[in-house]
Amino acid sequence: MPVDDSDSPFEFPCRFPIKVMGRNAPAFEQLVVEAVRLHAGSVAASDVTTRPSRNGRYLAVTVTFDAVSRDQVDAIYRILSSSEQVLFLL
Repeated sequence: MPVDDSDSPFEFPCRFPIKVMGRNAPAFEQLVVEAVRLHAGSVAASDVTTRPSRNGRYLAVTVTFDAVSRDQVDAIYRILSSSEQVLFLL
């Protein structure tokens, strides 16, 4: 059942950044980007930023994409939050 976007603090469509944190593993960035691509289509390299933690054990990946609805954003959050590699989502 679609979510009513009128109760959302965002006006869709909009540019939406999603920040995901996990252990700094070779495939972590790809996992995040693929989850966004699944629901948002192509993601340009310029829309992806990464930042390792001070000790390098963790990695923050931010993907900014064109969000068209709250359902779309919720679907991306569901995929990412179900991954054992994801420690934190913003």
